[in-house]
Amino acid sequence: MALLSHLFHDDRALESCLVNDSAHITVGASGDHVSKIHTALLILDGVSVAATELRTKQYGASTAAAVLAFKRRRGIINTSYQTTADDIVGKMTMAALDKEMLSREHASPLPVDPRRSPVSV
Repeated sequence: MALLSHLFHDDRALESCLVNDSAHITVGASGDHVSKIHTALLILDGVSVAATELRTKQYGASTAAAVLAFKRRRGIINTSYQTTADDIVGKMTMAALDKEMLSREHASPLPVDPRRSPVSV
């Protein structure tokens, strides 16, 4: 399953997160995929992540808190094994982030990298 938003499209780590439990993104992760999550949380919820985490592209305590708040606002809970939201970016969270980013991009297009071809939906 591919991610459709311009922000997340073609990011292998995030697309893997969407389908593989072992690829969930948790505290301690780092990289461009985490930076994209930071961007989405800022755009969608206006949350701020610690400057150190932004600079190092790190999934730290403030990113975890922002993810948890995102999930609580939307009621993202896997009721097959949870009773409350957690701070992990898993399948349901990644799908929700992508869906909302795609909707936001269509409502107010973000600048597109001219080296990338547009995604058709």
